Amino acid sequence: MRQNTRITKAVIPCAGYGTRFLPMTKACPKQMLPIVDKPIIQYIVEEAVASGITEVVMITGSDKRAIEDHFDYNFELEEVLKRQGKIDKYHEIRAISDMAKFIYIRQKEALGNGHAVLQAKEVIGDDPFVVVWGDEVLMGNPPSIKQMIDAYQEHPGIIVSVFRSDNPADTNRYGIYSGEKLSDNVTRVEKIMEKPGPIIDPPYLASLGGYLLPPTIFGALESIKPGKNGEIWLPEAIAELMKSEPVYALELKDVKFYDCGSKTGYIEANIDMALKHPDMRDNLIKYLKTIV
Repeated sequence: MRQNTRITKAVIPCAGYGTRFLPMTKACPKQMLPIVDKPIIQYIVEEAVASGITEVVMITGSDKRAIEDHFDYNFELEEVLKRQGKIDKYHEIRAISDMAKFIYIRQKEALGNGHAVLQAKEVIGDDPFVVVWGDEVLMGNPPSIKQMIDAYQEHPGIIVSVFRSDNPADTNRYGIYSGEKLSDNVTRVEKIMEKPGPIIDPPYLASLGGYLLPPTIFGALESIKPGKNGEIWLPEAIAELMKSEPVYALELKDVKFYDCGSKTGYIEANIDMALKHPDMRDNLIKYLKTIV
C-alpha cells in the first residue's frame, strides 16, 4: 500500500556520557568529536536533511552545550571570516545553522534510550518521526533515513533499519529481528530479541539503530515497566506496540555504517572520510603504505 505521508521530524538522542572516550569526553561531548573537519553530529544531521528532514530534535544533557553552539550562528566568527575575505568559509559556517530547525530538550536523567525518545513527546505531537543515534554515522546513496521513509510509504507501520549478518557474535552485540520476508529487503517482524546470543540459525537481521516510529510509541514507552535502575528501552516499547501495529525490518542497501561510539569505528570513519578529501588522499595513502 503506497501512501504519501511526509516525514519531516527527526529525534537524535545525544545525552550519553561517552565514557569509552574518556578523558577526551570529560569536557567535550562525544558527538562533537571530529571526523576530519566536521563533528560526528554534523554528518548525522546532514544525512537527515538530505532525506527531507526539516526539524531536528536533539535530546541533550547539561554537558552538551557545544552541540547547541555548533548549530547556532556565531556572529563574531562570521565577521572575522568576512573581514579576512574568506567568503567561502563564511557561507560554509552559516549553512550549518540554516540546515534545519533545531530544537533542544534536556534529558535530566539518563534512564535508557526509550526515556530519551520520550522527552520529545510534546514536540513531535501526532506526526510519525525518525530516530537515529548521535554517535552512529551511516553514509549511503540514497541516505539510510531516505530508505526508511521510502519503505514507510510502501509499508505503513514501524520501520527498523537492520543489516544481514552471518556472524554469531553479532547476536551478542545487536538486537535481532525475525519474521516473514515480504521482499528482498523488507521483513514483517514477528519476533524481537535483544542481544539473544546465537540461539537461532544465521543469517540474522541485526539492528542498525535507525527507526521510523508512529506517535503511538510514546504511549507504549509510558506504559512499559521500567527495568534495572529505572531504565526504559525503545525495543521493549516497539515489542509492546507490535501487538497492535505492524513492524517492518528494512535491510539498508549500499550504506556504510560507522559506530563512532567505539574507538575502532571512530578511527575507521576518520580514515574513510580523509580518503575522500582530495587534498589529503594521496599523502594519507602514502603514509598508510608505510605502516601496513
